[in-house]
Amino acid sequence: MQTLVPLLSGIVALLFAIFILDQYLGRRRAHQLVWAVGLLFWALASFCQFWVAVVGLSEGVFRLWYWAGAFSGAAYLGMGTVYLLAPRPLAHSVMAVLVLGTVLAAIRVFTAPVDLSMLDVTRPLTGVDVLPKSATLWTIPFNVYGAAALVVGAIYSAVAFAVRRSPRHRVVSMVLVALGALLPTLSGGLARSGNPDLQYVMQLLGIVVIFLGFLVNREVFWAFRVPLVHGFRRTEERPQPSP
Repeated sequence: MQTLVPLLSGIVALLFAIFILDQYLGRRRAHQLVWAVGLLFWALASFCQFWVAVVGLSEGVFRLWYWAGAFSGAAYLGMGTVYLLAPRPLAHSVMAVLVLGTVLAAIRVFTAPVDLSMLDVTRPLTGVDVLPKSATLWTIPFNVYGAAALVVGAIYSAVAFAVRRSPRHRVVSMVLVALGALLPTLSGGLARSGNPDLQYVMQLLGIVVIFLGFLVNREVFWAFRVPLVHGFRRTEERPQPSP
């Protein structure tokens, strides 16, 4: 469980990031690039979990996992949704705050004292009691922002598509994204309350459901190609809303 599940999560997140990056290289939409960054953070955190299970725990890997997973992944996925739905000047302002916060979080995580003896490597990783409480509390605004932006944005889009009687696959896509975003958020809350056992499973389910939400949107594949093979040649834009 502690080995296979994080590995699968990392592979799914990495494949998802490649698909989104390919979309960005073809269409040059800012939200796609930011989503790809968030997915790469998610993949990095999952591979750190896998590394700990296979190779062993180290301070550097723990700190990298905590910064990428507890702070950055959800926040940048939510930021991508803000770029998709909000006016560009507002999105740029929020992005500047997020980047600054990410840098400050990295400084805090990589300089704070850690007590790795508090970790049971047979269970999912957690920062509770390992890092100072002043450091772990920093994760709350990052995750609340990321999850809220992703979930609210997906629900808003689903309702808007339903009202406009858009094709059903668009509504289903947004519902799956909202559901997938909720799962790791719930697991994070359980971990902070001292119950991290379902954390890895919920993370895997979350990324799989979000990926399914991406895949059921047929417009993603209107000009399907092997990701990145032709990614550096900008494609002709289809006259429909982007996924």
